[in-house]
Amino acid sequence: MADSNDTVTIATSEGAPGTTLLGIGAYRPRRVVSNEEICEKIDSTSEWIYERSGILNRRVAEPDEGIVSMSSEAAKKAMTSAGIDPELVDAVIVCTSTNWTQVPHAAPQVATDLGRNGIAAFDLTAGCAGFGYGLAVATNMIRGGGARYVVVVGVEKMSDGIDYTDRNISFIFGDGAGAVVVGPSETNDVSPVVWGSDGEKGDAIRQTKDFKQYVDEVDASAAAGGEEAVIQPFLTMDGSKVFRWAAVQVSKVCAQTLETAGVTAEQIQAFIPHQANGRINSAMAKHLGLPDSVAIANDIEQTGNTSAASIPLAMEAMLRDGEAEPGQIALCIGFGAGLSYAGQVVRLPAAPPVD
Repeated sequence: MADSNDTVTIATSEGAPGTTLLGIGAYRPRRVVSNEEICEKIDSTSEWIYERSGILNRRVAEPDEGIVSMSSEAAKKAMTSAGIDPELVDAVIVCTSTNWTQVPHAAPQVATDLGRNGIAAFDLTAGCAGFGYGLAVATNMIRGGGARYVVVVGVEKMSDGIDYTDRNISFIFGDGAGAVVVGPSETNDVSPVVWGSDGEKGDAIRQTKDFKQYVDEVDASAAAGGEEAVIQPFLTMDGSKVFRWAAVQVSKVCAQTLETAGVTAEQIQAFIPHQANGRINSAMAKHLGLPDSVAIANDIEQTGNTSAASIPLAMEAMLRDGEAEPGQIALCIGFGAGLSYAGQVVRLPAAPPVD
């Protein structure tokens, strides 16, 4: 007689006691777009844009710079920074909201580009909090025994969905990819995540139409002879609503993240918030009471808001430019579309490779 269900024991996996960031890499598109170029299509000035957002320039990807290629380049640099054999990587997470194809998804293609075809690989969509969500999933995989070394990529090609005649949004976003290698550690260098969402305010950042509506409009236009132009879905945002939500909610999340990590504001050496708006970041640092000695990421000035890519890009820039050092303690907070947020305290990884 077969054993009853009550006597069947299902094995569990055993993971590492802690996790650490081993290396970091970035890919920034070749083309630099200045505020002056943005102002050729909107009634504004570079000074107005900078005062409102803290942005001077942003990177805009060319047609040959896609989600997969940018992710793969950033991931390869992260593995070089980490100094590990690619054969050790057994999972890839690509955090993005701007991949044009859902099938196939990007991560398996990135894994193949890294020479690791066949490993676990998946995409994760959580807007501007995407990298924090991906890092949380990776660390829990390692602690739970589901993986030992995980590449986490934050990547966006925001320019594909921006109406550059829309004065409210045309100057905000940029493109790029940042990646980290997460691995096991006897001591813990990545705190538990503090994350959440507010779907009631989700329409503050949204598409102007869904893709099914767009396809239906294209079909209707074709049936009518194709004389009526069909406008693609664009990103739209209620900036004031997002600013108010971020100024109140995200500061609370930062404080909760420090408490969860068992770290005080005085012990933080670098603050790496999502690069959404220079004013929001300054307000959060002040609200938290961070010491004047804390280095605050300002990658938004030259890169713009790159959504899920912004935290790893900002981290890479700080390490590359010497604004922060490997081994320092950093507070990271991602927030945006969803509305979603994710906060972690991390020990900074090895410096990125020199191009």
